[in-house]
Amino acid sequence: MQISEIAQKLSHLLEKGAKLIRDSSENELKFKPSPNKWSKKEILGHLIDSGINNLQRFTEIQFEKKPYKIRKYNQNELVNVNHYNEANSDEILSFWLAINKRIRKIIEVQDEHTLAYQIEINKGEKSDFKFLIEDYINHMEHHLNQIAK
Repeated sequence: MQISEIAQKLSHLLEKGAKLIRDSSENELKFKPSPNKWSKKEILGHLIDSGINNLQRFTEIQFEKKPYKIRKYNQNELVNVNHYNEANSDEILSFWLAINKRIRKIIEVQDEHTLAYQIEINKGEKSDFKFLIEDYINHMEHHLNQIAK
């Protein structure tokens, strides 16, 4: 997939996600299918946390030593301590959209050289920056499909 297509897919997912959230009632957004499952608001919050972490990754990979080492983040704890289920829906939707518009701008300026920057996902497991971008988009699509259910 070309970088312009990846950026366009991200734009499409942002439109889809915004519509899904705006078309849902507050009760639908806050509903937890079980105590250990995220509500739709918490899934959106997780996507915010993912956006924050990936914005940092996508930026740092431009100037840090290669291979760029991917630092993991604690997804469940971030969702819990941010109290996304109690947050204002418009606020978290706006934040998610804003951070991803910034990510889209970063994606749009990449070229073959930068997309080939090496990353280390786990010890010994390497890939490139393009994989990281595509993985981010696929991750978002997966979670938006969960919200759509």
